[in-house]
Amino acid sequence: MPLGGNNMSVKLPPIIPKNRANELLAFNRLLDIMDDLREKCPWDRKQTFESLRHLTIEETYELSDAILENDLQEIKKELGDIMLHLVFYAKIGSETEDFDITDVLNGICEKLISRHPHIYGDVVVADEEEVKKNWEQLKLKEGNKSVLGGVPKSLPALVKAMRIQEKARGVGFDWEEKAQVWAKVEEEMQEFKEHFNAETQETIDKEKAEAEFGDVLFSLVNYARFIDINPETALERTNKKFIKRFKYLESKATEMNKKLSEMTLAEMDVFWEEAKRI
Repeated sequence: MPLGGNNMSVKLPPIIPKNRANELLAFNRLLDIMDDLREKCPWDRKQTFESLRHLTIEETYELSDAILENDLQEIKKELGDIMLHLVFYAKIGSETEDFDITDVLNGICEKLISRHPHIYGDVVVADEEEVKKNWEQLKLKEGNKSVLGGVPKSLPALVKAMRIQEKARGVGFDWEEKAQVWAKVEEEMQEFKEHFNAETQETIDKEKAEAEFGDVLFSLVNYARFIDINPETALERTNKKFIKRFKYLESKATEMNKKLSEMTLAEMDVFWEEAKRI
C-alpha cells in the first residue's frame, strides 16, 4: 500500500496522554509496525531510497498545503506520513548496516548541541541574528567549503533565492537598509525594460531580457526578506486566490451552457469581479 494513502480503513488507537513515556511508546510502536511491513508486505518490502524519494517530496508538499490552509488536523496527518517516511529510510539503512534510526537520532542530537553553543556552551548571543551568524560560521568550521554549499540544488528557484540570501546574510553579506534594496529593485526593473522596444514592448534580446528578469525576481525576493515576507508563501497564496476565482468563472460559464473559449473577455471580466468580492 503506497505511503500516505487515503483509501485504507483502519481502527484508530485511543488518544495517548501527552507525556514523554507515552511519546516513546508511540514511536516504538511505529518502529515495530515498520519492521512488520518490511518483512511481510510485498509493496513495503520492494521499496528503496530511490523509489520512496518522489513520494517523500509529494508528502512534503501536502504538508505545505495543510500549513498554508491552517488545517491543524491535516497537518497532524501529514506529519505522520512524513514520520513514516523517515522511519522507512532508517529501516532500509539498517538492512545494509550503513546506519539505523539510533544513528539518525543521535546524529541530529549531536549536531543541535554543537550548533547551539549559546545553550550547551558558554557562548553569549544578543538576538536571533547572532544565532544565525554563529550557525553559518559553525558549519564552515565543520568542513563546509562554502556558506552556500548547504543549499540543495533541486530546490525550487524561488525558495532557493530566499535561502541563498539568508545564508549570505548569516555571514554579514547583506544590504543595511531596505531603502537600498528597493532602489536595487527599481534599478533591475529599468535594466529589464531596456531590452524592450519602448513603443511596441517587443523583446529586443530575449536572452538578455531573461537574465534581467531573473535579476528583477532576485531583487524582489531580497526586498520581501527585508520586510519579513516569505515570497514562496506570498506567491502560493496568490496562486490559490487565482485558482479559486478562475473556478468561479468556470462555474458561471457552465451555468450559461457556454465554454470559456466562447465567452468574450468582457463577459469573463464581469464574473471575475464577482469572484473578487466573494
